[in-house]
Amino acid sequence: MNGNDATVYNLEQHTPKSVINVAVLGAESTGKTTLCRDLAAHFNSSWVSEYMRTYLQAKWDDERLTCTWEDLLPIAQGQITLENTLAKQVAQMPHASQYLFCDTSLFELMVYSYWYYGDCPTALEQAALAHHYDLILLTDVDTPWVADDLRDSPHLRDEISSYFASQLSKHQKPFQRIGGDRKERVKQVVAKLANIDNILPD
Repeated sequence: MNGNDATVYNLEQHTPKSVINVAVLGAESTGKTTLCRDLAAHFNSSWVSEYMRTYLQAKWDDERLTCTWEDLLPIAQGQITLENTLAKQVAQMPHASQYLFCDTSLFELMVYSYWYYGDCPTALEQAALAHHYDLILLTDVDTPWVADDLRDSPHLRDEISSYFASQLSKHQKPFQRIGGDRKERVKQVVAKLANIDNILPD
């Protein structure tokens, strides 16, 4: 299955050194988008939306089709292009603290690729493992599941969340769990970012 032609896809991450990028990962319907929006509002910064949802919603609306293996690399390219564009914009903002909150990353796409297909396009996996985030958050499964056109695993969220944690640990990607209600989650992340200098390289 790993025979995708990746030659046309550029999955390089370009994050200016002044930007502190935060990846929010987790099972479906665990508040990732809400948290990114709230953090961007709190810090008057920007957040990167999940390109996969835009891509697959359009596919569903137009063709009533869901995600396939062939969609993975186009989704990955759309995601990192959006992230790189916003990272450049954040770097130009006149703020002392320049944060970019990413609603998913290529690492999440890689994890779901293995979850659903038992495999992952080589270019996607290589990029996902090479990309760096100053803080990786894993959202707890403590929010109600909300149905939509794309979500399909209301009873597997705990299992998927555990799989995320195992993959992050396997690939030596330090992460922090975030849970609680909407305000509590923001409070937790704000506290972690207040101490971000302790984990960033010189």
